[in-house]
Amino acid sequence: MPSLRSHTRITKALLSQVPNNSKAEVHVEMFSAGDGINYPKKGQTVTVHYTASYYLCGGGDDDDGTGTEKIFDSSRKRKKPLKFKLFSEQVIQGLDDGISQLSVGERAKITIPAVKAYGARGFPGLVPKNTDLVFDVELLSFS
Repeated sequence: MPSLRSHTRITKALLSQVPNNSKAEVHVEMFSAGDGINYPKKGQTVTVHYTASYYLCGGGDDDDGTGTEKIFDSSRKRKKPLKFKLFSEQVIQGLDDGISQLSVGERAKITIPAVKAYGARGFPGLVPKNTDLVFDVELLSFS
Protein backbone atom coordinates (compact mmCIF):
# COMPACT_ATOMS: atom_id res chain seq x y z
CA MET A 1 0.00 0.00 0.00
CA PRO A 2 1.54 3.39 -0.96
CA SER A 3 2.08 5.95 1.77
CA LEU A 4 1.03 9.59 1.80
CA ARG A 5 4.71 10.48 1.63
CA SER A 6 4.92 8.79 -1.79
CA HIS A 7 2.01 10.92 -2.99
CA THR A 8 3.85 14.22 -2.48
CA ARG A 9 4.80 14.73 -6.12
CA ILE A 10 1.32 14.20 -7.54
CA THR A 11 -0.28 16.07 -4.61
CA LYS A 12 1.69 19.22 -5.45
CA ALA A 13 0.54 19.00 -9.08
CA LEU A 14 -3.08 18.50 -8.05
CA LEU A 15 -2.98 21.31 -5.47
CA SER A 16 -2.36 23.79 -8.25
CA GLN A 17 -5.78 22.86 -9.66
CA VAL A 18 -7.76 23.37 -6.43
CA PRO A 19 -9.30 26.84 -6.02
CA ASN A 20 -8.18 28.56 -2.80
CA ASN A 21 -11.53 30.30 -2.41
CA SER A 22 -13.52 27.06 -2.38
CA LYS A 23 -16.65 27.10 -0.24
CA ALA A 24 -16.18 23.41 0.54
CA GLU A 25 -15.54 22.94 4.24
CA VAL A 26 -13.49 20.36 6.07
CA HIS A 27 -15.46 18.80 8.92
CA VAL A 28 -13.73 17.66 12.13
CA GLU A 29 -15.52 15.32 14.56
CA MET A 30 -13.64 14.56 17.79
CA PHE A 31 -13.31 10.91 18.88
CA SER A 32 -11.12 11.62 21.91
CA ALA A 33 -9.97 14.93 23.35
CA GLY A 34 -6.43 16.18 23.27
CA ASP A 35 -4.89 18.60 25.75
CA GLY A 36 -7.05 21.46 24.40
CA ILE A 37 -4.11 23.87 24.70
CA ASN A 38 -1.41 23.03 22.16
CA TYR A 39 -2.41 23.40 18.50
CA PRO A 40 0.05 23.22 15.58
CA LYS A 41 0.66 26.28 13.40
CA LYS A 42 1.66 26.79 9.80
CA GLY A 43 5.21 25.59 9.14
CA GLN A 44 5.46 23.34 12.18
CA THR A 45 6.20 19.65 11.69
CA VAL A 46 3.35 17.44 12.85
CA THR A 47 3.47 13.73 13.63
CA VAL A 48 0.21 11.87 13.09
CA HIS A 49 -1.25 8.42 12.86
CA TYR A 50 -4.06 8.11 10.30
CA THR A 51 -6.30 5.79 8.37
CA ALA A 52 -7.54 7.20 5.07
CA SER A 53 -10.75 6.02 3.42
CA TYR A 54 -13.68 6.89 1.21
CA TYR A 55 -17.13 5.38 0.75
CA LEU A 56 -18.37 3.45 -2.26
CA CYS A 57 -22.11 3.74 -2.80
CA GLY A 58 -23.78 0.73 -4.37
CA GLY A 59 -26.82 2.65 -5.54
CA GLY A 60 -29.03 -0.47 -5.48
CA ASP A 61 -32.50 -0.82 -3.98
CA ASP A 62 -31.01 -1.97 -0.68
CA ASP A 63 -28.48 0.89 -0.54
CA ASP A 64 -28.97 2.81 2.73
CA GLY A 65 -26.85 5.75 1.49
CA THR A 66 -23.89 5.00 3.73
CA GLY A 67 -21.96 2.88 1.24
CA THR A 68 -19.01 0.60 1.83
CA GLU A 69 -15.84 2.00 3.38
CA LYS A 70 -12.70 1.60 1.23
CA ILE A 71 -9.47 2.11 3.20
CA PHE A 72 -6.71 3.20 0.83
CA ASP A 73 -3.86 4.10 3.21
CA SER A 74 -2.94 3.74 6.88
CA SER A 75 0.08 4.71 8.94
CA ARG A 76 -1.34 2.56 11.72
CA LYS A 77 -1.14 -0.54 9.54
CA ARG A 78 2.50 0.26 8.74
CA LYS A 79 3.12 1.04 12.43
CA LYS A 80 4.95 4.19 11.39
CA PRO A 81 3.50 7.68 12.02
CA LEU A 82 3.59 10.28 9.26
CA LYS A 83 5.59 13.49 9.76
CA PHE A 84 5.06 16.53 7.56
CA LYS A 85 5.27 20.30 7.66
CA LEU A 86 1.82 21.88 8.09
CA PHE A 87 0.56 24.03 5.17
CA SER A 88 3.65 23.33 3.07
CA GLU A 89 1.89 21.44 0.23
CA GLN A 90 3.24 18.11 1.47
CA VAL A 91 -0.26 16.62 1.88
CA ILE A 92 -3.72 17.48 0.53
CA GLN A 93 -5.17 20.83 1.57
CA GLY A 94 -8.03 19.32 3.57
CA LEU A 95 -5.64 17.34 5.74
CA ASP A 96 -3.70 20.51 6.60
CA ASP A 97 -6.99 22.28 7.36
CA GLY A 98 -8.24 19.49 9.62
CA ILE A 99 -5.05 18.74 11.52
CA SER A 100 -4.54 22.43 12.31
CA GLN A 101 -7.77 22.20 14.38
CA LEU A 102 -6.50 19.34 16.56
CA SER A 103 -4.68 19.69 19.87
CA VAL A 104 -1.90 17.31 20.91
CA GLY A 105 -3.29 13.87 21.72
CA GLU A 106 -6.62 14.50 20.00
CA ARG A 107 -8.11 11.83 17.74
CA ALA A 108 -10.76 12.86 15.24
CA LYS A 109 -12.59 11.98 12.07
CA ILE A 110 -11.73 14.54 9.38
CA THR A 111 -14.11 14.59 6.42
CA ILE A 112 -12.54 16.27 3.40
CA PRO A 113 -14.57 17.37 0.37
CA ALA A 114 -13.16 16.27 -2.99
CA VAL A 115 -12.17 19.82 -3.92
CA LYS A 116 -9.78 19.88 -0.95
CA ALA A 117 -8.57 16.34 -1.63
CA TYR A 118 -7.70 15.01 -5.10
CA GLY A 119 -10.50 16.82 -6.95
CA ALA A 120 -11.71 16.08 -10.45
CA ARG A 121 -8.64 14.01 -11.35
CA GLY A 122 -8.71 11.76 -8.31
CA PHE A 123 -5.56 9.82 -7.55
CA PRO A 124 -5.35 7.28 -10.39
CA GLY A 125 -5.39 3.71 -9.16
CA LEU A 126 -6.11 4.74 -5.59
CA VAL A 127 -8.90 7.34 -5.22
CA PRO A 128 -11.71 7.88 -7.77
CA LYS A 129 -12.28 11.36 -9.18
CA ASN A 130 -14.54 13.77 -7.24
CA THR A 131 -14.36 11.66 -4.08
CA ASP A 132 -14.76 12.97 -0.54
CA LEU A 133 -12.25 11.45 1.87
CA VAL A 134 -12.46 10.45 5.53
CA PHE A 135 -9.38 10.41 7.75
CA ASP A 136 -9.22 8.95 11.25
CA VAL A 137 -6.33 11.06 12.58
CA GLU A 138 -4.50 11.28 15.88
CA LEU A 139 -2.13 14.23 16.44
CA LEU A 140 0.78 12.65 18.31
CA SER A 141 3.07 15.69 18.47
CA PHE A 142 4.40 18.75 16.66
CA SER A 143 7.52 20.89 16.75
